[in-house]
Amino acid sequence: MVELSMNLSPDRLEAKSELERILLNKSFQLGEFILSSGKKSDYYIDCRTATLDPNGLYLIANLFLDYLESQNLELEAVGGLTLGADPIIGGMVALSQTRKKPLQGFIVRKEVKSHGTTKLIEGNLEPGWRIAIVEDVITTGGSALKAIEAGKQAGAMVKIVLAVVDREEGGKEEIAKLGIPIFSLFTASELKHSAQKQIK
Repeated sequence: MVELSMNLSPDRLEAKSELERILLNKSFQLGEFILSSGKKSDYYIDCRTATLDPNGLYLIANLFLDYLESQNLELEAVGGLTLGADPIIGGMVALSQTRKKPLQGFIVRKEVKSHGTTKLIEGNLEPGWRIAIVEDVITTGGSALKAIEAGKQAGAMVKIVLAVVDREEGGKEEIAKLGIPIFSLFTASELKHSAQKQIK
């Protein structure tokens, strides 16, 4: 499987630790939950409370941009499937301008627009562009796979998938079958371990 890790400088390590605190305080809950798939889980993650937090989004966008730079990935755009990816895309696009390496952004609709331009993709995406697909949480990989397919249909080249949290439920493996590298800031087991330590 094409799975990537990040070399953490002291600054990046501090940023990741700060983001973990935000995720644990706002996004991660231990308990008994029924997921949308119908499966039972002893934890729940709602990353939107972190991606819509000013510091949370700032840290996520910066860590993702740091990672892209560390891999020498030259991209034209970043995008993903609405709704989870939306804040991350906006954050990365805005911060990329401050780094003098501007990225365009695009959002993939869950269904083709039924009126107006009847578009599946909103924003800026051109054939031949090198792109990253972003996700808040990867579970089965379905959302990322839809975004990957939409990007390819538009003529773009998907170079990497970035996720805040990997729930470790097969999503990375499904994406890896396409030969696309994957990077996540955290795994669910890492967050669960940290949350359990807080309780003790």
